[in-house]
Amino acid sequence: MGSVRMQGRKQDRRKYSRIATDQVISFAPVEARDLLGVSRNVSQSGIRFEAIGCEIALGDVLCVTFNLGDHTVAAVGRVVWATEMDPITMDVGIEFIEIDPTALRLMDELEVNEAPAPDRRSRA
Repeated sequence: MGSVRMQGRKQDRRKYSRIATDQVISFAPVEARDLLGVSRNVSQSGIRFEAIGCEIALGDVLCVTFNLGDHTVAAVGRVVWATEMDPITMDVGIEFIEIDPTALRLMDELEVNEAPAPDRRSRA
C-alpha cells in the first residue's frame, strides 16, 4: 500500500496545529482486542501513529487510547490515510469521530505551550 506525496507544497492548510508525541498508544477496530502503536502527533481533528504487524485499511473505524499530559484519552476515529513504511510497519492517520470535549480543551492548552510538530507527510 503506497501513497502519493505532493511535491512543492509550501502552505500548510491544516485546520489544527499538531502536537508532537512519541508514546505508546493502544488502538483496535471497534469491539476487537487492543493492539499497540507509537503516536507521532495528535490534533483536535485526529492522530497519526505507526502500527507494527497488522493490517489497517482506509475507512476502518478504530478505538484509540493515548495520553495528553496526565490524562488518558479514549477516542473513536476513521482511518483517512495509511502508508506502508516497510513490510511490517504502517504510518496511519485517523480522523476523530468521537472524542471527549475535555481532551479538546487539553489540546488547546498544549498547543499554546508548544510549537507545531514537523510532519514528514505533505497534506493537501
